[in-house]
Amino acid sequence: MAEHPGDVAVTLIDQRLAEEAAPLVAGLVADQVASKLTAQDPTLWGAEAESESAVRLAWTTLHETSRPLLAEIDALRAELRAEGVDRIVLAGMGGSSLAPEVITATAGVPLVVLDTTDPGQVADALAGDLENTAIVVSSKSGSTVETDSHRRIFEKAFADAGIDAPSRIVVVTDPGSPLERTAVEAGYRRVFQADPNVGGRYSALTAFGLVPAGLAGADVAALLDEAAAAAEVLRADSADNPGLVLAAALAAAHARGAEKVVLADTGSGVKGFGDWAEQLVAESTGKNGTGLLPVVVEGPRAPGFADVGSDATAVAIGPAEAGAGIATAGSLGGLMLLWEHATAVAGRLLGINPFDQPDVEAAKKAARALLDQSGDDTEAAPAFTDGPVRVHASEGLLSEGTTTVAGALHALLAAAPAHGYVAVQVYLDRLDDASAVVLRTEIARTSGLQTTFGWGPRFLHSTGQYHKGGHQNGVFLQVTGDAEADLAVPGRPYTLGVLQHAQALGDGQVLIDHDRPVLRLHFTDRAAGLARLVEALAEVSP
Repeated sequence: MAEHPGDVAVTLIDQRLAEEAAPLVAGLVADQVASKLTAQDPTLWGAEAESESAVRLAWTTLHETSRPLLAEIDALRAELRAEGVDRIVLAGMGGSSLAPEVITATAGVPLVVLDTTDPGQVADALAGDLENTAIVVSSKSGSTVETDSHRRIFEKAFADAGIDAPSRIVVVTDPGSPLERTAVEAGYRRVFQADPNVGGRYSALTAFGLVPAGLAGADVAALLDEAAAAAEVLRADSADNPGLVLAAALAAAHARGAEKVVLADTGSGVKGFGDWAEQLVAESTGKNGTGLLPVVVEGPRAPGFADVGSDATAVAIGPAEAGAGIATAGSLGGLMLLWEHATAVAGRLLGINPFDQPDVEAAKKAARALLDQSGDDTEAAPAFTDGPVRVHASEGLLSEGTTTVAGALHALLAAAPAHGYVAVQVYLDRLDDASAVVLRTEIARTSGLQTTFGWGPRFLHSTGQYHKGGHQNGVFLQVTGDAEADLAVPGRPYTLGVLQHAQALGDGQVLIDHDRPVLRLHFTDRAAGLARLVEALAEVSP
């Protein structure tokens, strides 16, 4: 950790990488990139990106401009506590949930995060004490389907429990969004308008990060103080600027084929930072057939970090660790601003616009199309069934005669190119089915490939962009499952279970349209299906 709360530090442990990064840093210093970024110069990423960049750079000064929010958050928290409301639920996706989750986890305060369409996980959140509950509904666009579903479900649940629903709903959204209009018309407790000139993945220090975390009890004023201290270092046109050093190192590694960035916590004191950084890096850089793929692993001894290959760079979040090429250290607020600066500058070095997400909408459109057909039997029959697992595969993936999960897994891994990656995408309950995370380590160990893990549909708002727009060398394992009970979405013709299934199938179809191998394993019994999958992995030869 850094000596002072807001300090940030980047150490290039790999000497070769340090030598390759040095001329890039010198060029960034000569071009005054750090000071221009802080001054919100939209020309840094070229003419094609200028119009987008012009309305996406207010994040560089949020440690100053977000200060007025603090008193408003404190006042609302005091009001709610006086009414006996001390349980905060957050409905949000991507940038609207990842930052509050890491802020509250690091602070050690409870926050119920709903970034899922799994009916079981949402039902568990509803089963909490509604008498003591308020929900923060966060959506930049104001039309996020998952978040709108959560809002509708909780609004009805409050009313059914005899609770004045509008008094328990707090909204965070951009000015003029459909959600703001709905909130005003319904008389919701409070609407916080976020800065429209900040993109979702850069919004940690806006109302999207601060409101839910502050209402839950985190010290968000200290978070801004930490970022303010880091900003002093990050704005300097100096070869010692850690943001420039990190950006240059990532770009230099990418130039020699190490496009994957393996993130492991090495004792930072920050909880879940990798999940937040994953969205920032993947969605910002994964486009135009290039980009940096974050691989969040369980620790410095995990597969993919301890045995990192030539296609990846191991990055320690915290003290330097043997095997790491880079180490980044600091407070949470400082680390957030460091990685935001480094990601934006890396975009310049990679020749891409770090503020758009051109491929995210494709999966949403495909899911909407499936929802429109939800009354029809549109799903293809499985290739085969192995006990509690129905196996679906993209055309040509399975050879004739494949009849076991192990055989299907072998075919998927064999389809991966040299130095490719495996993406494990699990559309289950992130809490009750948490043991599914073992799939990442087991597949990484079996395949020898860098392996990512994402809970669906949460990952669609982060690595989903990279999967379609980044390097096209991934193979994809989708896991879906029957739910014990479904939940209706009030005012909508579909249930949560139908929505969850449509999101998985829609994204899978978009990946297939990009000529990527996709294997989907559907569990008719979740516990038994997961056990069968783990058994099958043990049968697959490395």
